[in-house]
Amino acid sequence: MASKVDRIVARLQDKIADGDFYEAQQQTRVAASRHIKTRNWPAAIDILASVAQALLRAGQGGSGGDLCVMLVDVYRQAELRPDAAAKGRLLTCLRLFEAGEPTRKKFVGEMIGWSAKFGEYPAGDPELHHVAGSIYAEEHDTYEAERHLLLGTKDSPEVLLKMEYAWYKEGDAHMAPQFAARAILPYLLVGNVRAANTCYRLFTSALSTDSPNLGVQDVSSASSDVRIFPSLPLLNFLGLLLLAIQRGAPEVYKGLVSKYATQVNEAEVWAEPLEMIAEMYFGIQKPRQSNPLMDMMSGFFGGGGAPQQQPQRRGLRGVDAPAPAGLD
Repeated sequence: MASKVDRIVARLQDKIADGDFYEAQQQTRVAASRHIKTRNWPAAIDILASVAQALLRAGQGGSGGDLCVMLVDVYRQAELRPDAAAKGRLLTCLRLFEAGEPTRKKFVGEMIGWSAKFGEYPAGDPELHHVAGSIYAEEHDTYEAERHLLLGTKDSPEVLLKMEYAWYKEGDAHMAPQFAARAILPYLLVGNVRAANTCYRLFTSALSTDSPNLGVQDVSSASSDVRIFPSLPLLNFLGLLLLAIQRGAPEVYKGLVSKYATQVNEAEVWAEPLEMIAEMYFGIQKPRQSNPLMDMMSGFFGGGGAPQQQPQRRGLRGVDAPAPAGLD
């Protein structure tokens, strides 16, 4: 069977070499479908992966991407787990896409969805997220990079932070805290305290090296170090927030928010993430807003009124925040 599959792949690759891309794509779908009907998953996978990669190398992103999506569908039908070999085929395909190819985004979504269903990570395999996020970061597709790197591997924080820092350097110096927060706050929201601390350390180190005129002051304790930037109070807030989380002290957090209330209020987009962080790490729940009508109805009928709909959690940019994954 292996030699038969090899002959099929070789014939299809010859068509690609001759420039007959559409015919190669269609014949690949037909050949793979025959093996899918007989549940010969390895043969279908080999044909799809080999021809898809050949089409992508030939610059045929649409045709190659279509076969990549079909490949993931075979993974699902075969109930294949995301082991090294299965992921390796997909990542090889992913790296061959040209920037801006429309089918790539669909392929990324499909492979993440497959890994979430058949792997151990409900949000998708971290390695797949890391590679996808790294590619988007190289292409300066900031929002897609952030989405994936936040759910990536231990190497993802450095990639994310470098991207955020490069973006910060294109703008005004006083915006440093906002760009640092784009990495730090979302990592806290997904429960990855270690990554949040890594991002803070890398950002402040780069900032103090590039801008010695900021007059940075190092404040050290037995357990941690914090850089203080007199002209950037919100950056100081982020560093002290991370310290408060390490200590797990609600009173420290409340004092910190009170001290920096003016600056934090000016950064309006931080309000909801900080409310979620307060609840996650300090058990401080957001006060329930009173609904006079429901309170009155409850009084009349002696019950609890209609159930209050829980507000949808949203992240820094108004997108749904991932569910906390537990402290790293």
